[in-house]
Amino acid sequence: MNVDTDKVVEFLLGSPLAIVVIVVMAIVVSRVARRAIKRMLRGLHSGGVRERLSAVRRRTPDALLETEEISIRATQRIEALASVLRSIVSFVVWLVAGLLVLGELGFDLAPLLAGAGILGVAIGFGSQSLVKDFLSGFFILVEDQFGVGDIVDLEPGISGTVEAVSLRTTRLRSVDGTVWHVPNGEIRRVGNMSQHWSRALLDVDVAYDTDLSHARTVIKRVADELWNEGTDILEEPDLWGVESLGQHAVTLRLVVKTRPSRQWVVARELRERIKRAFDAEGIEIPFPQQTVWMRPDPAVAG
Repeated sequence: MNVDTDKVVEFLLGSPLAIVVIVVMAIVVSRVARRAIKRMLRGLHSGGVRERLSAVRRRTPDALLETEEISIRATQRIEALASVLRSIVSFVVWLVAGLLVLGELGFDLAPLLAGAGILGVAIGFGSQSLVKDFLSGFFILVEDQFGVGDIVDLEPGISGTVEAVSLRTTRLRSVDGTVWHVPNGEIRRVGNMSQHWSRALLDVDVAYDTDLSHARTVIKRVADELWNEGTDILEEPDLWGVESLGQHAVTLRLVVKTRPSRQWVVARELRERIKRAFDAEGIEIPFPQQTVWMRPDPAVAG
């Protein structure tokens, strides 16, 4: 009887207890690692990200302090990264725990590990583009190159508003409604037209006989009125002056700093108001014209 009891106790203190310890340790390590990742990324948000935000706030304090759009964007991005990293850590921890449990149950792990290694190499060679897409997507999120709602230009012919960003692909919709699915590994450069702030660039043509001082005064007055009326313009509009002397007109350039993605709305409103102001002030918006010289034919005249 004592021998049987000893065997039972020895069995319970052997593999079953080791398996329980392995499972408990896996649970503890997984939870600690997940919390550490979340805490680390939150520290990144409160440190480096906020440092960059403070520099932007110093340039446009009122607008950014009112909406905190950039802060919300950074929080969403970090939460997405935390979710991905926690899933990877959990997978690795439980994979190791499973192998240890199989070892306690008496399975020979050497052939299993060798087969897994060969399979991993084969999968690695066959999925290089997939791995490239995932790595590129990870760095897009980490570096905050663009996010949902941004207006980007990825390559000639592919531009629009970002609708979704995953580790593998980026989905964006162009102005004509076309939805583009772009593998992250294929993105070579990114032109983000709506990150932090945007700029409306207006080239206003006036006739050559126009009083430029008068035209500049009218354009600046219209831009300042729009700036004082709304919140889309972040800073006092800046009239740079004569940009070019064309064949039919003198071009004056107006630059307006706006909220992200609002540059086109502001530019359209400014064009309409400038047109009305020019009509009221008698300033001509030129149209293509040419001078024709009529010379008499000497043979006909004789």
